[in-house]
Amino acid sequence: MDWLPLLSTLAGAAIGIVATLIADRNRWKREDAKEAVRLRLDVYTQYTTAVKVLGETLRALAGRDHPSDAERALALREAFRDSGLSVASERMWLVAPQGVVTASNTVFHCLRRICDGYAGGTDVNSPEDRARWEARGIAAAEMRALMRDDLGVGPLTERHTPLLHNDGPAAP
Repeated sequence: MDWLPLLSTLAGAAIGIVATLIADRNRWKREDAKEAVRLRLDVYTQYTTAVKVLGETLRALAGRDHPSDAERALALREAFRDSGLSVASERMWLVAPQGVVTASNTVFHCLRRICDGYAGGTDVNSPEDRARWEARGIAAAEMRALMRDDLGVGPLTERHTPLLHNDGPAAP
């Protein structure tokens, strides 16, 4: 009996099976990588949105009249707690690379200082307030740059929030 045709057929089948398995594995890896990017995009969007909304909320609450300083502080701290930023931060800690986590944590603490400053009586647009907001703006710009790099979308040429100066917002 001639074994060559049988061996050729078996070798061809084995090569076909191995090639299919390799192609499926590569396709699975690509899909997994795409899903990981989608997840991080969702987490980054949730976090940056919470940062933006909380900042606007804190500034608005600090600018309102309150019956007492204690009620002002309570309203500000409740806004911080109810903002969803803590949940977004926890998601960030679970899925983001270390650099993005560190940057997002810096932004979180900047917002905490803004909240605590307002709760302690700092006036909106005072020099202390402007310094805290400027620190938050710089930290947020760094965070966004790291997020964009992680997502592979490249850097921006303009800043999301313009720098503040004593005479008002400056050009980006």
